[in-house]
Amino acid sequence: MSAVRPASGFEPLTGSRRALGTFALATATFMNVLDASIANVSIPAIAGDLAVSPSQGTWIITSFAVSNAISVPLTGWLTQRFGQVRLFLASVMCFVLFSLLCGMATSIESLIFFRILQGLSAGLTIPLSQTLLLASYPSHMAGTALSWWAMTAMAAPVFGPLLGGWITDNIAWPWIFFINVPIGVVAGGLIWAIYRNRDPGPKRVPLDVVGLVLLVVWVGALQILIDTGKELDWFESTQIVTLAVIAALGLAVFLAWELTERNPVVDLRLFGSRNFVLGTISVSMGYALYFGTIVLLPMWLQRSMGYTAFWAGLAMAPVGLFSVGLSPVVGRLVNRFDPRAISTVGFLMFALVMWMRSLFTTDATFMVIVIPTVLQGIAVATFFMPLQQVIYKGLTPSQMPAAAGLSNFVRITAGGFGTSISTTAWEHRAAVHRSQLSESINPANTAAMEWLQRAQEQGLSEMQSLAQLEQLMEQQAYTLAVADLFLISAVLFVLLTAVQWMTRMKS
Repeated sequence: MSAVRPASGFEPLTGSRRALGTFALATATFMNVLDASIANVSIPAIAGDLAVSPSQGTWIITSFAVSNAISVPLTGWLTQRFGQVRLFLASVMCFVLFSLLCGMATSIESLIFFRILQGLSAGLTIPLSQTLLLASYPSHMAGTALSWWAMTAMAAPVFGPLLGGWITDNIAWPWIFFINVPIGVVAGGLIWAIYRNRDPGPKRVPLDVVGLVLLVVWVGALQILIDTGKELDWFESTQIVTLAVIAALGLAVFLAWELTERNPVVDLRLFGSRNFVLGTISVSMGYALYFGTIVLLPMWLQRSMGYTAFWAGLAMAPVGLFSVGLSPVVGRLVNRFDPRAISTVGFLMFALVMWMRSLFTTDATFMVIVIPTVLQGIAVATFFMPLQQVIYKGLTPSQMPAAAGLSNFVRITAGGFGTSISTTAWEHRAAVHRSQLSESINPANTAAMEWLQRAQEQGLSEMQSLAQLEQLMEQQAYTLAVADLFLISAVLFVLLTAVQWMTRMKS
């Protein structure tokens, strides 16, 4: 989420105008990032209310993430075409409108459609908020400004699950979207009042329409394939095969077109930089693993552990205890030490957190579940920021905006794919464990037979005791499955530490 300070031609803001401007930009950013996590703990409630499975409910997460990613590369062109202040205000107001429509949705299809539109408008907010913030401060205060911005962005995931859980339990899930309306209106009003005369104005610039269409086609086809593969039995389905062909051909044509287009929507020539390639791979793979597990954990807590949405959110919230406080410290350290060493700490801390979670059982207490979440805050703070330094090392100033857009596009897209893959793999591994547990329930299993006998002695009928045993097996199956995925994630985080060390940091 890096931005390059523009040559805006406007003097920095001062006094109360700068404070209000910072507040307005931070509020808009907070609302955007909050919405990426607030729905995580509400998936079971939304899925139940709209009569779909929890795995289908995760489409509201992945559709937002992918559409968000697709709009990021367009930020540069849209900024020149409409002006950064007008574009930013329009994105905030569209976000508010689509949030309202999300809350009013009566089917999963309409909710996903409005989440896509919400994600498209949200993708413009992050880079533009940074650009406007940097133009509001003098050059020597740029680091301070971005530190405040980073703290706001990192605080939102803390409040997202907690607020989403409380609203879902005590009001109704549509209000996780309705809450954006007053926040967005206040932020939009302040932004227009303070920044309306600080817009360089629009320019006529060419748009790579073909590249944009191809981008939407292949990314969309791949995401739908991953989301629906399980329900359609993967490549046994004609629809899945068709989506795979569209995604593969779309990607091939997209690459060929973008490498020859004079004004590409995505500058693929950046992949000629060793640091950009390896740094983007590291941050995107790490983000995919991280984002997939933070969606998976509250689903497991509610499905297998009996947590309410609020308590699942409370278990997720402590990630911000370290991440918010450490962000300014890490910002100073990356200028003094090799950023790869700092991000290695982040990778290994993520691996430790995932390994600790792989030991979870159905008897895990709330504190046992929360401790890894607290430690994950250290991983978040020492992971993203140093890798941005690695990605941009060796690039020219003119390449920075395109690099920021492309790296963020890959990272956010990877987060959407990570969510789909993790939830699909969870269902698959649960089915495997469920089958293995079912096979163990036979007359030769003394413990199972004794349990059934005790249940019947306590007054349950044979059918009731068998039904209770089935419920226990399902709980254990999903717990074993989530433990499998956490262990795999831990191993992958360790392996990712090697990738970033293939980069070169010496000039």
